[in-house]
Amino acid sequence: MYLTETELDIPPASADVGLLEWLTRQMEERLTSGQTPLRLVVTETNGRGYRCEVTVLAGGRPHPNPLPEGEGIPEGEGMFEFRPRLSENTAQFNAVLLVPTGIGAVIGGHAGDATPVARLLASVCDTLVTHPNVVNASDINEMPANALYVEGSVVCRLLMGTAGLQPVRANRVLAVVDSHPNPLFTELAVNAVNAAHASYGLLCPGVVALEPPLVMRSDYTSSTRAAGRVEDIDRLFAVLDSRRGEFDAVALSSVISVPFQYHADYFGSDGSMINPWGGVEAMLTHAISSRYDVPSAHSPMLESQEVLDLDVGVVDPRMAAEAVSMTFFQSVLKGLQRSPRIVTDRDAMREPHVLTARDVSCLVLPEGCLGLPTLAALEQGIPVIEVAENANLMRNDLSALPWRQGQFHRAANYWEAAGVMAALKAGVNPASVRRPLAPVSVGFDAKTQRRKG
Repeated sequence: MYLTETELDIPPASADVGLLEWLTRQMEERLTSGQTPLRLVVTETNGRGYRCEVTVLAGGRPHPNPLPEGEGIPEGEGMFEFRPRLSENTAQFNAVLLVPTGIGAVIGGHAGDATPVARLLASVCDTLVTHPNVVNASDINEMPANALYVEGSVVCRLLMGTAGLQPVRANRVLAVVDSHPNPLFTELAVNAVNAAHASYGLLCPGVVALEPPLVMRSDYTSSTRAAGRVEDIDRLFAVLDSRRGEFDAVALSSVISVPFQYHADYFGSDGSMINPWGGVEAMLTHAISSRYDVPSAHSPMLESQEVLDLDVGVVDPRMAAEAVSMTFFQSVLKGLQRSPRIVTDRDAMREPHVLTARDVSCLVLPEGCLGLPTLAALEQGIPVIEVAENANLMRNDLSALPWRQGQFHRAANYWEAAGVMAALKAGVNPASVRRPLAPVSVGFDAKTQRRKG
């Protein structure tokens, strides 16, 4: 089995069909029985429709939702399953912060450089749900104490209403690392795990060295978004299958093949080059978390001593955490130590202290980011805050979506987004604290109009 990226052009949605339902139908028609979708990105919306890039698992029959022969996506299963929330829990104010991986976001597109944003937004909500791309900074992870750290596919399922998050005290974090041709790099990964064990009490049931190593290749799509290909992923599945019941989360460290010059190009780009490693990492963790219902995160292992010895000089601050790390693994281990349990049983999702779509108060995301989280929020009636300053590759006008009144907010920057969140939490219409203040429109029903005539 392998993970790859496929590109689809979807025509404009019919007037009588919601966009989420429309895209689901189109995927059913276009993907074959040998492809299971794991991630959807709408890179551009224009008069011709939607340009989509979809991560698919292919070459085998995946677990737990295999595709019947001759059929597309099973109805009511997989990533497109949607369960509308029937009410909103207003006892707390909980936010979801997304910065999608591989899109060249100016904030959060590198090594955990959106962490200050996460800490700011966490200060104005009870719980902040976010994902590794936001707070993983190589050997540094300073995520807020009230954050729930979950992989992107889990965030999608949370907003789609098909999964809940239960906070935990600690996880058993299984480490799966490449058996590197140069033993130094495997040993560095093992040392990172032992350092976590000794310094903050990580419980690791073991380190599994994959032999031969996992094959991961980075590439860019036609939109220049970072993606790639993962081959022979069934070998990794076999390892995890054999250790079921021994772990609550999976930390992965493996080589991602990129042209050698990418390393120097990336660090010398002053932040303008899209991180080539993050996109294929997201593809892998989407597959792991979707299949096993456990949190997962990945760090790239250096390819060679030659790469390790590169003198990158003083780099852009957003990349500095990468420049001072040898394993990039510590942020993953620390994040997964307290990642919430993923709850999918409908009855269990009703239990107290399980956070579901009903408990989500708002979604904050970069400009133009359109995928399942945005579409799910639209359908669930969850307020969405788009941050204009966080520019990226995506070319979508989110304001054109059929939002309910007061559901969509466009903030100039994350300072303003925090203010919008504070207003929503207080029950204040954010527009009412701005000037000029537009008056409420006045309309007349038909009977009133006749009396006036």
